[in-house]
Amino acid sequence: MDGVNLLDVLPANADPDDVFDAYSSWVAEQGITLYEAQEEALMEVVAGNNVIVNTPTGSGKSLIAAGAHFAAIAADRTTFYTAPIKALVSEKFFDLCARFGTDNVGMMTGDASVNPFAPIICCTAEVLANIALRDGDYADVGQVVMDEFHFYAEPERGWAWQVPLLELPHTQFILMSATLGDVARFEEDLTRRTGRPTVTVKSAHRPVPLLYNYSMNTLTSTLEEMLSTKQAPVYIVHFTQAAAIEQAQALMSINMSTREEKDRIAALIGDFRFTTKFGRTLSRLVRHGIGVHHAGMLPKYRRLVERLAQSGLLKVICGTDTLGVGVNVPIRTVLFTALSKYDGRRVRRLRAREFHQIAGRAGRAGFDTVGYVVAQAPEHVIENEKALAKIGDDPKRRRGYARKKPPEGFVGWSEETFTNLQEAEPEPLVSRFAVSNSMLLNVIARPGDPFQAMRRLLTDNHSDAKEQRRLIRQAIAMYRSLLAAGVVEKLDEPDENGRTVRLTVDLQADFALNQPLSSFALAALELLDAEDGDYALDVLSVIESTLEDPRTILAAQQNKARAAAIAAMKADGVEYEERMERIQEVTHPKPLTELLEGAFETYRRGHPWVADHPLSPKSVARDLYERAMNFGEFVSFYELARGEGLVLRYLAGAYKALDQTVPDDAKTEEVHDLVAWLGELVRQVDSSLLDEWEQLSHPDPDNPPTEMRETTTAVTANTRAFRVLVRNAMYRHVELAALDRPAELAGLETGLSEDEWADALDAYYDEHDVIGTGPDSRGPKMLSIEEKQGVWEVRQVLHDPAGDLDWAILAEVDLAASDEAGEAVVRVTAMERM
Repeated sequence: MDGVNLLDVLPANADPDDVFDAYSSWVAEQGITLYEAQEEALMEVVAGNNVIVNTPTGSGKSLIAAGAHFAAIAADRTTFYTAPIKALVSEKFFDLCARFGTDNVGMMTGDASVNPFAPIICCTAEVLANIALRDGDYADVGQVVMDEFHFYAEPERGWAWQVPLLELPHTQFILMSATLGDVARFEEDLTRRTGRPTVTVKSAHRPVPLLYNYSMNTLTSTLEEMLSTKQAPVYIVHFTQAAAIEQAQALMSINMSTREEKDRIAALIGDFRFTTKFGRTLSRLVRHGIGVHHAGMLPKYRRLVERLAQSGLLKVICGTDTLGVGVNVPIRTVLFTALSKYDGRRVRRLRAREFHQIAGRAGRAGFDTVGYVVAQAPEHVIENEKALAKIGDDPKRRRGYARKKPPEGFVGWSEETFTNLQEAEPEPLVSRFAVSNSMLLNVIARPGDPFQAMRRLLTDNHSDAKEQRRLIRQAIAMYRSLLAAGVVEKLDEPDENGRTVRLTVDLQADFALNQPLSSFALAALELLDAEDGDYALDVLSVIESTLEDPRTILAAQQNKARAAAIAAMKADGVEYEERMERIQEVTHPKPLTELLEGAFETYRRGHPWVADHPLSPKSVARDLYERAMNFGEFVSFYELARGEGLVLRYLAGAYKALDQTVPDDAKTEEVHDLVAWLGELVRQVDSSLLDEWEQLSHPDPDNPPTEMRETTTAVTANTRAFRVLVRNAMYRHVELAALDRPAELAGLETGLSEDEWADALDAYYDEHDVIGTGPDSRGPKMLSIEEKQGVWEVRQVLHDPAGDLDWAILAEVDLAASDEAGEAVVRVTAMERM
């Protein structure tokens, strides 16, 4: 805030009253008046108590967190801030650097470690959990501020929020969330474990109160009324990404914005690049005053929508129910299109916590005096009510009306449902404690008797007795596996640190934090032959097998493969029953499956903990490369327009893992080319993911990211990567020529007409039977590039079976046009005999 360092007002002693007065005076100097709940929470914090902050969204929990860090430093204690996602950790890191000075703030995310010995550490929940497991009582953690504490109940990640509460008895805890439910058991448990009083600060008071309404009008009518009564901006909540996009497009008929507002939108957009098919759709929508916001979008598109919303230029935003952590979309009205959702297993009504998390986003502090929450009645109910209203009171006609019925599987709701959700307390948080090989290894590595430590963990966690018994059996099996593999060994006598069991292996510093199978990948790389023509792509396949599955992409690949297989079987006359039986064996591409699974089984025997993270051979980045497609073509081919953000996140992760994991001595020139190509492809589509990674790895606290901006460099500036892009663009022509598809070649719109391609292909196939498409055919020896000013002249030699190499595709590459497009712009001039 205005560059004022909070440590400049730190009192000379740690007297609670002095600390509170110093901080509250600093807050007042910023022109802020603390709410009653903020004052109460800060008083308890400076007194050294554990504090559970259960106050609504927008009630200033960030100021409580900053005050807690201030109190911890005054008491000379290390303080940790945890958040569920890396983006929030990064954001908080820069924020705290501005408040406390860069020397006093560090960051640990698994991907990056910056100033890790600072008195204030920002980290993900998993990082703190692993510190707690490895160091236990000895951990230098004086205070923990857990933001978004309701993640405690997340099925996959909740263990990371519970472990610090169990393993850090000397720590002061500040747990914060808008939707905690009954926290009495946390109060009792924290006090028992830490010896500190635990106080819950709960307030239903919102800086911006909410008004609720249940609408029996059509959504369009509801929205038009909101626009006319100044209730915009409106966030329309959908429960699928497809529904959000469809609704946004359906609203184009409504005049959302004035001419002046549209001009301001255009000015703010400026030269922003809408580089994908969905991007072009979004461009039309936002220029009309309509935004779209969901997790499947490219990050740069989401941030553009957020920026336009923050400027007050979007009247309506159609999004999904994941108005979650880190989403910065200021809105006045939340409009629910439904009060039930499909949760991946079944359709059910919203839970109270889900409802309050979304509804709580309504109302902009500092802008609105009231926020609005509106729920639409089911469509068939609205239609029936309107029809009956037209019929009137005639009982005979009303009985004769054939009421619209809900769709099959529909789970309905009513105004009573809506009222009950408003009044309901969030459900109690459910324990998600879990045991893993990584947990055992961390506990065994720390000083003290690991059996006592694990016994305490397994019998004194928050799970019920039945679940604890299951966890104990699981932990015993894991321990026996580690013992049999020789990873741990029993000691006849306790060692100098009290251990009765010790590790026989050294765990890396970032063990269990980042890509747990990276060590396996290093071992598997040794099985590859660097002289093999597919070596570079095989290296990529090893890396991809260690990455988390992008299920949507793999499902699309499987669907495409099965469709092709069915078409081939039909052409071969295979009967329907046999086709259906065979098709079950068709799946997404899995290169090196046999090699990798055999190697993994061998590796697992000596490293049992990798069983926590199963190997998953797949081909996404490799598939993209082998098909010689650009990003847009790949997304279109697999019909992934709604999930292009997922595709890009996966490719960015593959690039980072490929760049970081593969040792330099294993990187041939072809591997270097592959790394450069993948990085440049991601950067040209959306640089924000790699920019964020760079910020995490090499943050500049003096120049924090302040707004969404595209920092994409000219695609031709990275010569190595650009040559690969040109090679892939030319090879795309080779593949289609090998299939003898002149229409598809003309469809690439790179210069030649369908007739010209057909004539050239006919002439080639008069001399040769096939065009080769193996590794040799796409190698650098088959491509010659003459670099001239502003243009490259390219010759792609075709690999004929006789080895004459007497045919080629000739092209020019326009460098300026390539920079404008963010990809290689190729103009084919001829396919001819040399």
